[in-house]
Amino acid sequence: MAVSSNPPVVIVGGSGFLGSSLARHLTAAGRSVIVLSRNRPGNCGLSQHVAWDARTVGDWRHALNGAAGVVNLVGRTVDCIKTPDHRDEILRSRVESVNVLGAAMRSVESPPPVWVQMSTAHIYGDPPAVECNEESSFGYGLAPDVGRAWEDAFRSSVLPSQRSVILRTSFVVGRDRGSGGGALSRLLTLVKLGLGGTVGSGKQGMSWIHEKDMNRLFERALTDDGMAGAFIASSPNPVSQREFMRTLRRAVRMPIGLPAFTWMVRIGAPLLMRTDPELALYGRYVISKRLKEEGFQFSFPNLADALSDLLSVEPSHML
Repeated sequence: MAVSSNPPVVIVGGSGFLGSSLARHLTAAGRSVIVLSRNRPGNCGLSQHVAWDARTVGDWRHALNGAAGVVNLVGRTVDCIKTPDHRDEILRSRVESVNVLGAAMRSVESPPPVWVQMSTAHIYGDPPAVECNEESSFGYGLAPDVGRAWEDAFRSSVLPSQRSVILRTSFVVGRDRGSGGGALSRLLTLVKLGLGGTVGSGKQGMSWIHEKDMNRLFERALTDDGMAGAFIASSPNPVSQREFMRTLRRAVRMPIGLPAFTWMVRIGAPLLMRTDPELALYGRYVISKRLKEEGFQFSFPNLADALSDLLSVEPSHML
């Protein structure tokens, strides 16, 4: 079998905001990219698309054969009302996709030598003030339980021959390019309506990372043979919810930010935003001890600089 001079990176679940951003980043760096997803990506540059169902091994497995690496981003959004059906989907989408990827890799002649798996910084729970790192205890509740199950499935599925990296991702702030834009686009809408004030106590932690730094972490995980194990993917400067929204208002020159009291959020989030009020009322402060020890330098360590970069050339559909 001929070996490609530019073996592809396979991005699994790559049709959303984060996958589309990573695909553009890697193709701009000269890498060949295959996006494995249910739906064809709308804006991933020069990436090839292969369809799969995220649950059964099919012909899509051939995309893995001879690949340089795989990045798995699959997981149903948690930005929803947590009905029993949604809770089940949130868990199953993560665990089943990891399990079927592991089975597919065992069925091909030349599986990728590295598997980068996205996880969640929410695995540490919602401590009100404690600063968490990779050595901190995991939290309690739906999100930490899902995070543990997700990572356990990954450790059971990864091949002994593969280098494995887990990135426990925080809130990725990035530009909306027609692929959802992450949660930042929704926050911007609230801010521009004068509603971007303190939510609840305002003390809850907002750990965040610029999409460029997130992409650099994915790329480093794919290419750095010394990188293995679990890392927190978050900037070294988390802020409170109050400070995050104040900085965002300054970035778009909005002087007004009406507060939302806890009772208002508990009523309004499910009725108006169709989401879980706890996403706004709780948070966490996470900082990666391991990335600091390994000398990773963030391009955007501070929130004001990150937002200035993202909003300086603001796409019209974020206005």
